[in-house]
Amino acid sequence: MQLDDDLLQAIHEGMFEQPLWTQFLNKAGVRMGALYCSLVFRPIDQEEIIELWAGPPTPPHLARLFDEKFARDPLPYRKMQEGRIYTLDELLDPINPVQRSYSDEFLAPLGIRNLWSVRIKEASGVDAWLNCAGGADLGLAAGALLNRLVPHMRIALRNFMALEREKFRASVTSDAFGRLNFGWLTLDAACRIIDMTPHVEQQLQRTTLLRRGRYDRLMSASPTVDRTLATLVKRYAQDDNLPPKAINLSRDPLMDMLVAPLRSPSVSANAKPVAIVYLSGDRRSQADRCEQLAELFGLLPSEARLAWAIASGLSIHEAAKELQLSIETARNYSKKIYAKTGSRGQVELVRTILTSVLAIA
Repeated sequence: MQLDDDLLQAIHEGMFEQPLWTQFLNKAGVRMGALYCSLVFRPIDQEEIIELWAGPPTPPHLARLFDEKFARDPLPYRKMQEGRIYTLDELLDPINPVQRSYSDEFLAPLGIRNLWSVRIKEASGVDAWLNCAGGADLGLAAGALLNRLVPHMRIALRNFMALEREKFRASVTSDAFGRLNFGWLTLDAACRIIDMTPHVEQQLQRTTLLRRGRYDRLMSASPTVDRTLATLVKRYAQDDNLPPKAINLSRDPLMDMLVAPLRSPSVSANAKPVAIVYLSGDRRSQADRCEQLAELFGLLPSEARLAWAIASGLSIHEAAKELQLSIETARNYSKKIYAKTGSRGQVELVRTILTSVLAIA
């Protein structure tokens, strides 16, 4: 029984299907003349076992029997050597009453008289079992085809696990960036958005400072910023050794962006990205933050306003001027702020505020 391109294509496309490997299991079952074809594996560091199968549905009374009496398939799959094809007779212990009962009461009523099974170990530590099961007519050709599928299934599992790891890492990173009110987007030479993190998508929906314009062009509400951004991106398209540039978009609520050349463009993008924009924006206004500070540390409103100004990078003198306070009043307030927040000075106050729960509020 030959291994054709259609079956190979189904193996490698199966990781993108939901449920996984549906077409492959169906096609493999037909090619082997099997009633059932299954793939069972457990991802790394997960308790949940993924069980995929193709074939007729299990009758309700047999499904109940399996759940109540056998819990899990009692055949000794864990003792199988990797890459070796096993038959049902090799897996059944004739003196083991549970295994014999499993065969007589569950497999036989399903029409399963024969079974070909192989254990596949992927380099990262994933164990998988590929099985085909059927009647007495399930012959040697089915086992031979299963044997030919092993190296291809091993590669597919390796790719699947690599993809899952990257998806997990991207999800964790995106969540962390979101909690820090931080995200990124990439632009092509015409300032069109190529890709972005979910957090930036939310920022564009929430603010009027930046927006997605016609043809997906990133646009700023400020004509000056818009011209600066367009000029920067064009220059980065010509020379990726130019330095990044920071641009303040708003003081209240605070929103900054850093525009930098993209020196490692994605090969998967439809258009060539030439620049990356890092966005850092506060979801809250200064008034909101001051109210949160007052509640968190027991500050008076006037003290909270000064504390937030200092946390935003202003010196005592600059904060006093912005809040229209005398230097002496600002210093008196700062002493009370340090005492209430348990800070020993301005640097520690900034650290206390920026590492508090307000960072993710």
